[in-house]
Amino acid sequence: MPDNSDLQLKKGDAFAAAFIIVCAVVFGFLFSNVGNAGETPIAQIYLNGRLVREASLGIDAEFTVEGEYSNTVTVKDGKIFVSESSCPGQDCVHTGPLGRSGGCIVCLPNRMEIRLTSGTETDISVR
Repeated sequence: MPDNSDLQLKKGDAFAAAFIIVCAVVFGFLFSNVGNAGETPIAQIYLNGRLVREASLGIDAEFTVEGEYSNTVTVKDGKIFVSESSCPGQDCVHTGPLGRSGGCIVCLPNRMEIRLTSGTETDISVR
């Protein structure tokens, strides 16, 4: 049988592995935030596939989206959520708050969708 003594872990191996892991975590955190500085996410609210409203997550607000059912949408502390709904199941309410670009809340019975995109507060238009 061949001698496997050269394959044994040495003192510096654990240090090198820990250093690589720490570097990967730090770089991952830094690069995940690149381009988001100063940008406030924008919520786009669609009803039946049509954009009906946009709202900045930087401005607290509450409004109702009326369709077959009604959804009360709340923007508070940089997050958006459906606080009340007349739809069965209440899945949109149970989704909870979103605050990062790329998130989505859907109410299938009301055919309402909230999409989060990156943007600045000057990009807001309310319809």
